Amino acid sequence: MPTYRDEGLVLRTRKLGEADRIITVLTRRHGKIRAVGKGVRRTSSKFGARLEPFSHVDLQFAEGRSIDIVTQAESLHPLGEWFAADFDRYVLGQVALEVADRLVVEEREPALQQFLLLVGALRAMVSGTTDGDRPPRMIINAYLLRAISVAGYAPTFDACSRCGVEGPHESFSVQLGGSVCRRCRPPGSAVLSPQVQQHLTALLTGDWPATREVTDAVMKQASGLISAFLTWQTEHRFRSLSQVG
Repeated sequence: MPTYRDEGLVLRTRKLGEADRIITVLTRRHGKIRAVGKGVRRTSSKFGARLEPFSHVDLQFAEGRSIDIVTQAESLHPLGEWFAADFDRYVLGQVALEVADRLVVEEREPALQQFLLLVGALRAMVSGTTDGDRPPRMIINAYLLRAISVAGYAPTFDACSRCGVEGPHESFSVQLGGSVCRRCRPPGSAVLSPQVQQHLTALLTGDWPATREVTDAVMKQASGLISAFLTWQTEHRFRSLSQVG
């Protein structure tokens, strides 16, 4: 039976039979893969604990007729224990896993950028950023903006998303994909203060120094806009987002 190896991050699992699990993992080279972990629910399993959500692992797969089989799993970074120890961090981490699973639609299609974004976000939530610690919610907001942009739904902040006239503009429309001028502003558009716009732009571009002085009010409004934009553009209501306070 042919085998192959890849680095991956476990997105979700579901039970199969009495002792097995189907593991959904986002990998570096092979995109999203569903594979069977045989016997991993038994207490005697050699690597069952390494195939839980948030696990960053080096995996060996055996190719099957309809679904591959996980034959080896070596831990690379024990992220799961960090998320299990903090409920708020766990909920935000679940948002990242669920979004990655939704954005990478086709199985086995290369998704290197999505993989790197996800691993980077989860590791940053555990260790902080290179520019100093950032709240986990801010890190997740940055991840969501970048991940959805890589998937082809990049929001517009510097020009009107309908007519293209240069901004900044004071309104934001999730339906139209970003900032809108007064002439194009549809009913129900959100008011976008300069501070929120600057913060969203900094998150999207990875300008961490520009996020140092952000207030809780600005971060809260930015979070709401990102969640609404993500839900509208993907046409999917993320269960984990509803649990975020």
